[in-house]
Amino acid sequence: MNTPTPTASAESEINRLHDEVVRLSAESKQSLLGALAAAWKAGRLLIEEKQRVRRTMGPGAWLLWLEQRFHGSDRTAQKYMRLAQTVDDVATLQGMSLRQIYFQLGIATEPKSRLESVKVYPLPARIRLAEKLLEEVRPCLDASFATTEQLESCRRDLRRLYEQLRRLFEPAANVPKKAGIVQVKGTR
Repeated sequence: MNTPTPTASAESEINRLHDEVVRLSAESKQSLLGALAAAWKAGRLLIEEKQRVRRTMGPGAWLLWLEQRFHGSDRTAQKYMRLAQTVDDVATLQGMSLRQIYFQLGIATEPKSRLESVKVYPLPARIRLAEKLLEEVRPCLDASFATTEQLESCRRDLRRLYEQLRRLFEPAANVPKKAGIVQVKGTR
């Protein structure tokens, strides 16, 4: 009868533990992807429900609806919706936790503890305002929600802003005229 030597016993335990690490790691990755997919799907459904609630009950009813019918907080609902608006295919984010993805996408999260709190500087005002503007303009861009009259109203309301921003993005319009810069013929 062969009795295992201490070395063989240690090797066996090391390999058993290695196999367990591989198995648990694979399960963990599947769980992360499952949580991500569930959050993304919930975000999609929350976006649709928000539109329906606002359309049928008015804009002020959304937070009340969330409070009464959603098991999570309104901040969690906002995160799910931002995730769904920002990410087209959750499979591209495989292997990352929701917290890591929120951080990558610039979605605010609470630190796990005060010791982990990272100093995050506020975004420039133009970015915060652009995000708010995009939130307000989104219904105008949704063809199923906006009527022709609503689209024309949005265009009239935003025409002045468009003219100003156009100068930043169109090559012929982005040369500062008042700055005293002389354009050499044949260059841009």
